[in-house]
Amino acid sequence: MTSHAKASADLAIKKPSGIPGIHIVANFNVKSRSKLETFEAFRAFIQKETERFRLTSVGEVYHNFPNGGYTGVVCLTESHLSIHTWPENNYLTFDIFLSNYLNDNRPTTAQLYENVKRFFEATVVYEKILNR
Repeated sequence: MTSHAKASADLAIKKPSGIPGIHIVANFNVKSRSKLETFEAFRAFIQKETERFRLTSVGEVYHNFPNGGYTGVVCLTESHLSIHTWPENNYLTFDIFLSNYLNDNRPTTAQLYENVKRFFEATVVYEKILNR
């Protein structure tokens, strides 16, 4: 094993220290284009979700593209979530990372991620869960 490969293997098995959290990065296929064309329905949904989980939004930016699709980022005191959609391909990318000095937000991150999949009735194409 090369020294680079050994360093990578050691890094992969170390338990993360510090602030508990997971970062989920995913790509989805979606049957219905309607929730991918403009951000308004997703924005209303995610605002309710952040309130339900008592997360604190410190800002958000959304943009609808002229031919359909949108991008959005919600900055949270706990970290962030982001989305980008391609309705012409029934496709979206989504990521969420929550951390907190006082709480372990891993269960909240996982539940919010599942709720987003349900909202879009999505099928996972790619999913990566990173311990941070």
